[in-house]
Amino acid sequence: MNGGDEPRVRYEKKAHVARITLNRPAVLNAMDLRMHEELAAVWDDVEADDEVRVAVLTGAGDRAFSVGQDLRERARLDAEGVPRTTFGSRGLPGWPRLTERFRFSKPVLARVDGYALGGGFELALACDLVVASDRAVFALPEAQLGLVPGAGGAFRLARQVPLKTAMGYLLTGRRMSADEALRFGLVNQVVPREDLDDCVTEWTEALLRSAPLAVRAIKEAVMRSVDMPLEEAFSASYDWEPRRQQSADAIEGPLAFAERRPPRWRGR
Repeated sequence: MNGGDEPRVRYEKKAHVARITLNRPAVLNAMDLRMHEELAAVWDDVEADDEVRVAVLTGAGDRAFSVGQDLRERARLDAEGVPRTTFGSRGLPGWPRLTERFRFSKPVLARVDGYALGGGFELALACDLVVASDRAVFALPEAQLGLVPGAGGAFRLARQVPLKTAMGYLLTGRRMSADEALRFGLVNQVVPREDLDDCVTEWTEALLRSAPLAVRAIKEAVMRSVDMPLEEAFSASYDWEPRRQQSADAIEGPLAFAERRPPRWRGR
C-alpha cells in the first residue's frame, strides 16, 4: 500500500499533454478522500495552464484503472458516524470532482487497463475519449453493496447507452467486457494490452493536431447542447466559441491550408 507521504496521484506535463495517474496500485487504485483532494488540484492546474491541451487519465500498476471508492475508508467513516454520501460530492474533499466539472474545457482521454469499477467506471464515463485494453472490465456494482453510483454513473450510463441496457448493468452490477463497451460506444478503441500506450499516443497526437481553441469550443458546444432541441442549440450562447472566432488560430488554419504547410497554433 502507498506510504503515508507518497502522493495518491502522479502528475506530469510534457509537450502539451498532462498525464494523470491514480497511484494506489496495491489497492487497485481505490479512491480515498486524500486522492480526491489531490485530483482536484490537478484538474484546477490542467484547466488553468494554456500550455496543456490534452489530459490523459490512467491507473498505476497492471491490474486496474480504478475500482472506485475506497470501501474500507467508507466503512471506517460509517463507524465514526460521518454522514453517508449520495449523488454528487458537494461539501466533500476534492469537490468539484471531474465527474461534476461540467464546464471543464479541455479533452480528457481515459487509458483503461484492467478493472474500471464503480467510481473508476464513472470517471471513464466522464472523460471525452476512452481507449481500453482488451482485458479491461467495466461495472457499476453499487447495487450489490447497498450503494448508488453517486458520481454520475446512473445518469451518464443511461445517456450513453440504450436505457434497457443501462438498467441491466445498473440494477445487477454485472460486468461489461471491453468488447461489449466498444459495441455500446462507451470506448473509442480496444487494443491488445501491449499496444495500449501506442494507441493512446496516436489519439493524443491527433488531438494536438487540432486547434486547441476549436477543440474547447467544440467540446463545450457538444456537452452543453446534447439535451437541447436542435434549434435552441444553434442559438445558445457559448463561452469558448467567441474566443475561437476572434483568435489568431481562426485565421491561421485557413492560411496554413492555403500555403500548404502545417498550422502553427497559438491556443490563446
